[in-house]
Amino acid sequence: TDAYTWWSYLTGARKTNAGWRIDYFIVSRRLNDHIRDATIHADIMGSDHCPVGLHISL
Repeated sequence: TDAYTWWSYLTGARKTNAGWRIDYFIVSRRLNDHIRDATIHADIMGSDHCPVGLHISL
């Protein structure tokens, strides 16, 4: 997909969405079955990275 979490400022990569997916969540095997969704918030500016979210049902 074209869902990325980092874009180079030097090349203006966010304008063309030429990014990398380099932000991750690492969870234990015990939590694996409780993961409901993972989100990338590319619409939030302020950094060369965008926020990522993890929704867990406990």
